[in-house]
Amino acid sequence: MIVAYNKPFVGDVLLVQLATEKIVNTEVEKVGDIAILKEQATGEIKAFNIFNASKYFELEVQGAVEVTPEIVEKIEAALKENEVTISLDVDFTPKFVIGHVEEKEKHPNADKLSICKVNVGDEVLQIVCGAPNVEAGQKVVVAKIGAVMPSGLVIKDSELRGVASSGMLCSARELAIPNAPSAKGILVLEEDAVVGSPFEIPSNL
Repeated sequence: MIVAYNKPFVGDVLLVQLATEKIVNTEVEKVGDIAILKEQATGEIKAFNIFNASKYFELEVQGAVEVTPEIVEKIEAALKENEVTISLDVDFTPKFVIGHVEEKEKHPNADKLSICKVNVGDEVLQIVCGAPNVEAGQKVVVAKIGAVMPSGLVIKDSELRGVASSGMLCSARELAIPNAPSAKGILVLEEDAVVGSPFEIPSNL
């Protein structure tokens, strides 16, 4: 689940996205303060918007809202108050974690891309990376599927030049770290960084 709020640009509306894939044909059902966005062909709920959000939440965020048990509880309360029933299957595991690049090999169809096997603690992900400085043995920051970058980009399963990629290795600039170097390249962490532990990106409040 991806949640966003940006009152100066969007208005007093909490945006809740339940699916990362693009909705091709949308139909909208309005119930009280809730606008429900459904896939027209299947009727599956892909997203919903909560209008007059400040009536239900105290939010000073401009951009992505951290999905915590507390915010989910408040979203469920807002839905209930508007007599809307939507099942929220929420993954609370960290989306930015420290990974260890176990293997790196050249992409067969692209000179500037590498195929990396990255251990993130509970699994090993295959991630296609275009950074010139990526090497096996590095500790790096991994944006897992469902992560929302400071730019607003949502990380999704993808395929780059015919090779599947599940996540992204992040640069300091992509993580909005102050005084990030302008040179291209991923952020390489210290050797004592703990694989699988969360990486806290700067707040965009």
